[in-house]
Amino acid sequence: MGLLLVALATASVFVGVSEVTPAALWTQGRDGQAALVLVTTRIPRTLALVLVGAALAIAGLIMQMLVRNRFVEPSTTGVTEFAALGLLLSLATAPGLPVAARTGIAAVFGLAGTFLFLRIVRAVPSRQLVLIPLVGIMLSGVVGAVTTFIALRLDLLQSLQQWAQGSFATVMAGRYEYLWLAAAMAALAWIAADRFSVIGLGEEFATNLGLNYRRVQATGMLIVAVITACVLVTAGTVPFLGLVVPNVVSLLVGDHVRRSIPWVAALGAAFLLACDLVARTVRFPYEIPLSVVVGLIGAVLFLWLLLRRGARAH
Repeated sequence: MGLLLVALATASVFVGVSEVTPAALWTQGRDGQAALVLVTTRIPRTLALVLVGAALAIAGLIMQMLVRNRFVEPSTTGVTEFAALGLLLSLATAPGLPVAARTGIAAVFGLAGTFLFLRIVRAVPSRQLVLIPLVGIMLSGVVGAVTTFIALRLDLLQSLQQWAQGSFATVMAGRYEYLWLAAAMAALAWIAADRFSVIGLGEEFATNLGLNYRRVQATGMLIVAVITACVLVTAGTVPFLGLVVPNVVSLLVGDHVRRSIPWVAALGAAFLLACDLVARTVRFPYEIPLSVVVGLIGAVLFLWLLLRRGARAH
C-alpha cells in the first residue's frame, strides 16, 4: 500500500497541462517555470488530495462506529449538507468573513447535523441494515433542498454548485492549509481509537466497561464535523469515499479501529489520488470534477458492498 501511495502521489505531481518533468526541472533550475508550477500548484494539490482522502475515510469510519452501521458517512447522513448550509449562511450574512471563520461556522453546523442524525437514529425502532442509511439520505435531501432554496433566493446558487462539485483544480499554496486541521482530527481519532472500538459495541456494553459513552460520542462528533467542514471549504463535496474505504478495509483487516485507521487513511488517500488522475486525464487537457469520478466508482462499490452484506445476512 505504501508503494502504491508513493507511486500515485508521484504521478499526481507530474501529470498536468503545464510541462513539469524531472528533465524540465533540471534544465530550467529552481527559478524556472516548471519549478514555480511544482511548488505553487502540483505539490499543494497532491498534499491536499492525500490529506482529504485520509481524513474523509477516517471520518467515515468514526461515523460508522458512532451509528453502529457500516453504510453511513458524512455525505449520506446530512452532515455535509448541514455544513454547506452553514457555509452558505455565512457567505450571505457576512461576505467578508475570513476562511477560518467560515470553516468554524461550517463545523458548528456540521456538528449540529451529526447530533440531529444521531438523535433521529436513536428514535428509530428498527435497527435494520438499510433503514439507517435511508434515514440519513432523507435527512440529506431535506437539508439540501432547504439550502438550495436559500441559495436561489439569495442568488448564491453558483457558489453552492461550486461546493457540490468537489474539485482540486483551484488548490494551490495558501488555499489548502486548513486541511492540516483535518489531519489533526484524524490523529485524534487514532489516539481515541480503542474507545471508538468499544462504543461500536453499544452504549450498554461501553458503560459496563466504565467508559464515558457520551464523552467519546461527543469526541467522535467533533472529529467528523471538523473534517467535513475543512474538506468542504477547501475542495467541496467528495461523496462515498468515507463509506467505501472503511468497508473495504474491514473486509481485509477486520473491525478493530486502531488496527484499521492506518489502512483506512492510506487506502483513502490512494483512492482519491487515483480518481483525481482519472479526472485530469480522461479528457486531457480538460478536467472533469473529481466528485463525478469518485461518485461513479463509489456508487458501484457501495452497491456491491450492499448486495454482499445482504447476501451474507440471508
